[in-house]
Amino acid sequence: MTYARTEPTDQEPDIRARPPLVREFLLVAGHFLAYKFGRQAANGHVEEAFRNAGNVWDLERTLHLPGEGAVQGLLLHSQPLIHAANTYYAAVHFPATALFLVWLYWRRPRHYVRSRRVLAALTGAALVLHLLFPLAPPRMLPAAGLVDTGQVYGPTVYGQTPATDTMANQFAAMPSLHVGWAVMVAVGLIVATRSRWRWLWLLHPALTLLVVVGTANHYWLDAIVVGAMLAVALAVFRLPLSARTAPARRPRPDLWGSVEGSPVPVYAGGGAPGAFAPAVPAGSAVPGAFAPAGPPPSFGAAGGADDGSRATARAGAVR
Repeated sequence: MTYARTEPTDQEPDIRARPPLVREFLLVAGHFLAYKFGRQAANGHVEEAFRNAGNVWDLERTLHLPGEGAVQGLLLHSQPLIHAANTYYAAVHFPATALFLVWLYWRRPRHYVRSRRVLAALTGAALVLHLLFPLAPPRMLPAAGLVDTGQVYGPTVYGQTPATDTMANQFAAMPSLHVGWAVMVAVGLIVATRSRWRWLWLLHPALTLLVVVGTANHYWLDAIVVGAMLAVALAVFRLPLSARTAPARRPRPDLWGSVEGSPVPVYAGGGAPGAFAPAVPAGSAVPGAFAPAGPPPSFGAAGGADDGSRATARAGAVR
């Protein structure tokens, strides 16, 4: 007899954990609009933003961080490559995060609620930092000597005059939500899925980091700060266990009394359990068919039975 192990089926979404759709749409849209208008409120601090930019640049050199120009130099070797980087910066950031939330809402509702809270906390904290620490990006800093790749090669989401840009606040480089949201998308998908390829989602934040630095939209410190903020948010709002490590529900037994994930006997003849019982030759012992009524007699040091056993034997002989 051999044993085969059945594998558990893929995790089904817990519909009861899925919050109302309209409420979630209004909640997420409200958070996003509040952030957009809040960024605009931080606009206009031009002198302070450039002063902070100089301080950040000097701090990076003190910390011996690699220069942002090294990454940009790699991109500038190919015009299609720098154009692709600008497109990635402009077109992937928000849609990828939105699709991430939609998929979690539909397929992993429990993960969706926690992930939405983490993103909301991270975005709110970033808005506070935008207000307290306006920062010009490295593409505007003369000391950096970097190219504004969006304006030169396109496409770009920013106006040519940062101080009068009504679509976006260009003095909100610290922290980089491009990097923060990308890391959260990767972490959320790794935790919520069980595929062996799920670790490839880390390519998204890695590529995003190279893009935001290579296009001179962010400093290295912008990514470091948002990483620390995300770590705090994840510590406060813990994500559920991954699909691989989460305790599974106890399955019901099948027709033969076996349960999913437990060993199932498979007979050499291919028959179902209980359909065939092998014949036992006459005179052969069947395991478990006979057990002695009591413990075997104990023996003394000389190898014979003890005194009690000998007395019993003599009494039987007299009778």
